Amino acid sequence: MRSVDELLRSLRVWDPAVTELPPLDPAGAPGDPLELFTRWFGEAARAGEREPHTVSLATADAEGLPDARVVMLHGADADGWAFATHADSRKGRQLAARPYAALVFYWPVLGRQVRLRGPVTVAPADEARADLHARSTGALAAALTGRQSAELGSTDELARASEAAWERAGREPDAPVPSWTLYRLRPDEVEFFQGEARRRHVRLSYRRTEDDGWERRLLWP
Repeated sequence: MRSVDELLRSLRVWDPAVTELPPLDPAGAPGDPLELFTRWFGEAARAGEREPHTVSLATADAEGLPDARVVMLHGADADGWAFATHADSRKGRQLAARPYAALVFYWPVLGRQVRLRGPVTVAPADEARADLHARSTGALAAALTGRQSAELGSTDELARASEAAWERAGREPDAPVPSWTLYRLRPDEVEFFQGEARRRHVRLSYRRTEDDGWERRLLWP
């Protein structure tokens, strides 16, 4: 078995056989980062990125220690970038104590990433219910299983709870899950990173202004 170091040395970054590195012209970028994100998101999906809606979510606990995990994007509009979880999960508790977070999308098929950070707010309960019940039966079953981040006694215990949740989700597709919470991150900063074959990567940063507009600047890669 090869070591991690040996495997790392054997890997290629942005293999041209499977990766396209399209140009990013900062002068032609739109004034609103949501418009550019929407364009990039669609291009990632069309380029064959299997799960372009997966995103790393970073939060901090009560002591200020960082935490991160991968979640699913539930929407992006003028109100912010949305994701959901249980209010009593680890990330839910962290957001309650420190309602500020960062998101990172990475789309290797195009050599792109998008970084956002800003305050996080809780959407109204009716929007959270609509969001959950617009998803699959499996998503509802997972939400009904609940107890996210709590200590688990055994895999058998999980199997029993999951089976009961799946049965209820099939029988009651509108079953309420009071802890299910929809969050929105309204970014103060958004950065678009476009990889370049000679490592002249383009980093275009948007920063929100006091009048709720955006100023743009380039960053060294």
